[in-house]
Amino acid sequence: MFSFIKAAVGGLTGICRAHGHQGSLHSHLKVLAAGLKTFEIPPDFSDVVLPGKPKLKVIQKVPNLKKAKKEMKKLRDIQGPAKAANTFTKGQFAIVALGGGYIHWGHIEMIRLTINRKMDPRTTFARWRINAPYKPVTRKGLGQRMGGGKGAIDHYVTPVRYGRLIVELGGKVELGEIEHILTQVAKKLPFPATVMTREGLVALQQKQADMEQNNQNPWTFKQIAQGNMLGIRKVLSPFDLHNHGRFAGKFHLKGRV
Repeated sequence: MFSFIKAAVGGLTGICRAHGHQGSLHSHLKVLAAGLKTFEIPPDFSDVVLPGKPKLKVIQKVPNLKKAKKEMKKLRDIQGPAKAANTFTKGQFAIVALGGGYIHWGHIEMIRLTINRKMDPRTTFARWRINAPYKPVTRKGLGQRMGGGKGAIDHYVTPVRYGRLIVELGGKVELGEIEHILTQVAKKLPFPATVMTREGLVALQQKQADMEQNNQNPWTFKQIAQGNMLGIRKVLSPFDLHNHGRFAGKFHLKGRV
């Protein structure tokens, strides 16, 4: 078959040259790419059940307390890894915090309005994985002198640690359909965050476990601290001993074993 086509094209080229046409016939032919194309099998969403109210709910700005009490800063609320809401429940995609920080009510409203306006409620659902603002932040009025006791409560915030899921999405959608929405939200948060899938979160945790298991260096932070080499226990805090030096306050140190 190929030899027949080649002979036919050669004959037409000779005819064109005989009639004085400049150039080859190949410049006027449109070559079509032949062959079979293989596509990925689309995912099966037959077992996905959408809730009755798929959109994010409104969160209260101020907790409903009989008497509001002032608190100290307690920076330990944003230090170290998250102990709650660090795994998926029903969704497939989420915004995961890569550092500690405080979420204000304005950030919560930004997340709710952005996701509710841009997602399709017929195929997608979203749910909160953080609590409503409950930690009071005090502030004194402008121009006041020093002293006079602790200031009045100005607003409330929600502490977030490393690895905490902020908002979770799922439904009959793929990552490419909602990734731009979650990325837009993650960039506006007051701490580093990223968009992650259920499989990506498992792979991240597995990567850390593999690094600890296949580590070739015997002088890890954990071994040095437990052996009290050079009397390092004098300058280490209980927080460093508990987390083996993988966190510096609210910041996570990548690659630390």
